[in-house]
Amino acid sequence: MRGDGDGWVFDPDGARYWGRHGAAGLLLSTRSDDGVAVLLQHRAVWSHQGGTWGLPGGARDSHESAQDAAIREAEEEAGIDRSVIEVLESEVTHEAVSGWTYTTVIARVPEPVVTVANGESAELRWVVEGDVDDLPLHPGFGRAWPTLRNRLR
Repeated sequence: MRGDGDGWVFDPDGARYWGRHGAAGLLLSTRSDDGVAVLLQHRAVWSHQGGTWGLPGGARDSHESAQDAAIREAEEEAGIDRSVIEVLESEVTHEAVSGWTYTTVIARVPEPVVTVANGESAELRWVVEGDVDDLPLHPGFGRAWPTLRNRLR
């Protein structure tokens, strides 16, 4: 489904960001036998920063809060039922010179939920927090991960 947020924003240095009104992603966590696990998306190779691991997420539409956008994107990209999600907090994890922002919405579910990937995902996986750094991370998520990881604790 295309919304009015779909489109690129360009910084003066040529850096580009998806989402005319910014973007948001869902950092979904749950308890596992090995501690805390988070749901990660292996981005389809055709997508921006394809082949890297990050969060289900995407462009915000003009009428959406970051929380609404992150949950909508998690439904679209991972088949997550919004009724099982408990939102804990939101944090702007990147702000570009142009004013474009990426907001990470931190949430949890009582147990790992079944996911259904759409065409934007090569794979969806519950990853124990200590193993996240072993994956080739999306650059923006990689920069934000140390702070986000501390917030999960």
